[in-house]
Amino acid sequence: MDLKLKDKIIIVTGGAKGIGRSIAVTLAKEGAVPVIIGRKKPDNDTVVDEIIAQGGRAFGVEAELTQAEACKNAVEQTLRKFGRIDGLVNNAGLNDGVSLESGNYELFLKGLHNSLVHYYLMAHYALPSLKEHKGVILNISSKTAETGQGGTSAYAASNGARNALTREWAVELLPYHIRVNAIVVAECATPQYDSWIQTLDNPEETLRQITSRIPLENRMTTSEEIAAMAVFLLSPQSSHTTGQLIHVDGGYVHLDRAVGAGI
Repeated sequence: MDLKLKDKIIIVTGGAKGIGRSIAVTLAKEGAVPVIIGRKKPDNDTVVDEIIAQGGRAFGVEAELTQAEACKNAVEQTLRKFGRIDGLVNNAGLNDGVSLESGNYELFLKGLHNSLVHYYLMAHYALPSLKEHKGVILNISSKTAETGQGGTSAYAASNGARNALTREWAVELLPYHIRVNAIVVAECATPQYDSWIQTLDNPEETLRQITSRIPLENRMTTSEEIAAMAVFLLSPQSSHTTGQLIHVDGGYVHLDRAVGAGI
């Protein structure tokens, strides 16, 4: 299937690692030009170089997205380089463990800036160009908004807001033919997830227990599977899909986990 993404300029925040990296690489394979926004230039350059080596095109922008001015500058650098923005993938975030019991005001606000505020800012600053080119916004979200996780109030709140903003923006931007959707991720194998598992007392056993409860094939979702759905939602082939929260999770959130565990 031709996804009709050739030469489309797509911003991907957090595009240097994990899910963002997979989305950027998959976009480039479809002929799009991912603009990788990340806080570390060497990480951005590594992915850009990889894409170029595979015959694609990409561009990197170093930005600390917890700073409003950095969000604005990232969009402006993209426009100076390409003159347009056809899509925005809000992906960057951090499950930073700011709990109700042990957190505080400062940590909670920091968590919101890590995982939520820049979603609004990137969309706000990119909006004029997205309006001009009838672009697409895709928010990457997490099951923590629906299931809870425990000990991560700021991250759960951020993801609840990501879901709400997806629906809100889909309504607000209807007159401009801008589609807005979200992918809700559950248990996905990423470097950040691996780091979290290793902080636990018995990481291997915990991972086994988690995967045993994922109904489809008792395995983690791969970042490439998230990327495949993301690229489809960014493409004109999904031209009548907007305001949707799409779970790519092997049935983890909505199917009876007893099925996955063989109970």
